[in-house]
Amino acid sequence: MKIQTRSLALHGMALAGLLLLAACGKHENETATTPPAASTTPAPAVAHTAPTPATSAPLPAAPGTAAAPAAAGTSAAVAPAATDVFKVDQVQMGEAVTAGYKIAKPMTSFDASQNTIYASVATTGTTAGATLSAHFSYLEGKGQDVTTISQTIATDGPATTTFKLRNPNDWPAGKYKVDIAIDGKPVMSQTFEVKAA
Repeated sequence: MKIQTRSLALHGMALAGLLLLAACGKHENETATTPPAASTTPAPAVAHTAPTPATSAPLPAAPGTAAAPAAAGTSAAVAPAATDVFKVDQVQMGEAVTAGYKIAKPMTSFDASQNTIYASVATTGTTAGATLSAHFSYLEGKGQDVTTISQTIATDGPATTTFKLRNPNDWPAGKYKVDIAIDGKPVMSQTFEVKAA
């Protein structure tokens, strides 16, 4: 009877430990569903994306990127061609955009009274949903963050995404920079200047 009571106590402790582990694991797999708080920046900014028609045929895959032959009855994933990699090709600044979201007249110097400044980002490649972001900063003095604008895009070829930076007042004179990132990884920068009024 003494052995049976001890065995029962050990089983009870083991069962309690398993329940505790199961409860801990349950919370680790849950994800937050609350959306992040909206940014409160003084200058509203928006982003637009438009596909650009492809102008050339895709290049063959780079050497060493081909998948190994599949065994009978199985399928093999084919490695994407070098042109399928989603990347930023060019960043242009301007004060107006075309219907296809491209900069009408590229420029890197703006008047202080120019209330709206656009950054147009040309991308190539394929993505099912990458986050493209533009971080604007003022480089004078100690430097200052102006705003960050992000947009999730999906494309299967060349595309143009435009970020609109607006200030109802005159911009402070000096040098500025926009840093473009894909999924949080910086990929390209462009500097521009605002001339004193």
